[in-house]
Amino acid sequence: MSSCDTSDDMTKSNASDDSVKNETKKKSILSNIFSRKGKNERRSEEDIFPGTEIVFDIEKTYVARRTFLEASSVSFSERHSSSRIESLNLCSLESLRRKACRHVQEFRIFVATWNVGGKPPRDDLDLESFLQVEGSHDIYVLGFQEIVPLNAGNVLVIEDNEPAAKWLALISQAINKPGKCSPDDSDFSNDGKHGKDSKSTSGLLFFQRPSLKVLSRNYRMDGALVKTCNCTSEPSCVRRRTRQLREFITRDESSSSDEDSATPQFACSEAKSDMNYCLVASKQMVGIFLSVWVRRELVQHVGHLRVATIGRGIMGCLGNKGCIAMSMSLHRTSFCFVCSHLASGEKEGDELKRNSDVAEILKSAQFPRICKSPCRRIPERILDHDRVIWFGDLNYRVALSYLETRSLLRNNDWNSLLERDQLKIEREAGRVFNGWKEGKISFAPTYKYSQNSDIYAGETVKSKKKRRTPAWCDRILWHGNGMEQLQYLRGESKFSDHRPVCAVFAAQAEMNNRYRRACLGADSRIPSDELIPQRHSFY
Repeated sequence: MSSCDTSDDMTKSNASDDSVKNETKKKSILSNIFSRKGKNERRSEEDIFPGTEIVFDIEKTYVARRTFLEASSVSFSERHSSSRIESLNLCSLESLRRKACRHVQEFRIFVATWNVGGKPPRDDLDLESFLQVEGSHDIYVLGFQEIVPLNAGNVLVIEDNEPAAKWLALISQAINKPGKCSPDDSDFSNDGKHGKDSKSTSGLLFFQRPSLKVLSRNYRMDGALVKTCNCTSEPSCVRRRTRQLREFITRDESSSSDEDSATPQFACSEAKSDMNYCLVASKQMVGIFLSVWVRRELVQHVGHLRVATIGRGIMGCLGNKGCIAMSMSLHRTSFCFVCSHLASGEKEGDELKRNSDVAEILKSAQFPRICKSPCRRIPERILDHDRVIWFGDLNYRVALSYLETRSLLRNNDWNSLLERDQLKIEREAGRVFNGWKEGKISFAPTYKYSQNSDIYAGETVKSKKKRRTPAWCDRILWHGNGMEQLQYLRGESKFSDHRPVCAVFAAQAEMNNRYRRACLGADSRIPSDELIPQRHSFY
């Protein structure tokens, strides 16, 4: 072997050793870099490579980047298929603006309940004083029980709607004060061909029965409008709803003399423009009858109108007992009105049947979905509403004997009597209406009176089986925030064996966008970064 070959091998060997040493040194340097945890133990790059700039902590940068990628790893298709995430993204701007400027207005709601004992109303029955017509109420919610006798014919065959039509006409007369005609006046218009037909005895007997359907149409605004969505933020849509209401009124006035010419005009033929209150909804289920009236100028702000009925009578499903529930939205606030007639009886344990009725109504009552706005969830259950008012003949009695109750009544010791009120006892025990409120009762028991007198029925009935212990059967409760009860009292009409009960509420409603826009001025601008919807991106 030559000396040149030997020197070449030594050179290669030295080069190989140098490369190994360099690799080892690099690994040592990288190991030193990644092994530093915390600020105090970190060394600057100048200690490793003197004269160079400070290097970022590679490990922390890598971990932060990996965490960010994992958080934003939701694909576009997955986000698109998730309705919850999508709705949040679409509504984030609106929710921020609502929180920034939430304009609330207060409205007066008059609520009344009356069990009329299966008797049709008299022509001279005065409702004006009871309905507080002179007061400034925005909404009237009126519920009746036993407007027809609860016999097998009305329960099993077909319900009689003639009394409901008469009650509807009396209510309209009281709150709108037409003053000229009544349900029994001028059953036919004087013009047209049916004036001659009215001379026929058979025709007169047939057409003199008031029609609930005809009366409801005469008093009600266009039902299709109050059932539609009123939560749009576009002023053009609000104006269109107003225009449609105006056109409906004009069309109805012009066609009132042409359509249904053979139908009696039980309601006055005055124009709807003269009515202070318009009928929003009315519904009958055997003996239960509910009607809701709204001040004329508020009708355009009513929407999402829906009605549900729950029968809890014979076999647990027929309509001699149960409820009618009406749901609506006023501006952007949802309201639910429940008129009910619960199980009767004053034996021990009967209160459990009434508790069961309430629980089943809350469970079964469901309203259809009609709102298409992605930014709003319209309630489908009673307790989902912002404001709920429950009223009716709840039939809860006093847990005392008849003699003990009479003794306390003679001394006007209502506080001691109320301590034994079944509804109060059941509520405090959490067995029914848990979380609901009721105003202070400062009036005498509303049941049971002798006909056309101020004497309780037990004083005139000799048979103990027919004797009834006086009790506060007729009640009004409410659920939800934003409501204050201003009055809670009873009427003194002797028409029925029950006394009517009424309440006045001051209820708040969140205004629509066009009202809130006025408060979003230059002084209340929201920072632009808060208005940008925060949504994850796969970019």
